[in-house]
Amino acid sequence: MTAARPTPMPRDRFPLFRQIPTRWQDVDIYGHVNNVQYLSFFDTAVNSWYIEEGLLSPANSQNIFLVVETGCHYFSELVFPEVVEAGLSIDKIGSSSVIYQIGLFREESAETAAIGRFVHVLVDRDTRRPVPIDGHLREKLQTLISD
Repeated sequence: MTAARPTPMPRDRFPLFRQIPTRWQDVDIYGHVNNVQYLSFFDTAVNSWYIEEGLLSPANSQNIFLVVETGCHYFSELVFPEVVEAGLSIDKIGSSSVIYQIGLFREESAETAAIGRFVHVLVDRDTRRPVPIDGHLREKLQTLISD
């Protein structure tokens, strides 16, 4: 038995939004943004938020986040040249992991064109072993927990 397919979600489900311009190279022969680009949008939305909030310096941080799981449900097409609005929310913060839900919206659209699941684990850069999410990092992540 499989789980029920999710349905599009409204904007108010996401506490934070990031804008990501589409590029010509994102479009496939069918005239819409290719499915592989959606995962890139998830990665861009989450990691740019980390960097802007001072939670991660990709070149220098001793602890870094690695993706351990991702997935996407598609509802409608994204196209070039529009700006994708990526809504971020966190479903769960574990001892060393974060489960994001990311909604991709067409500009001004009320419902998601796609919903992604993005699981990050905080690891030591050198050992690649999980480390606890605590202190300021945990506090900042908690601001994205959705009800």
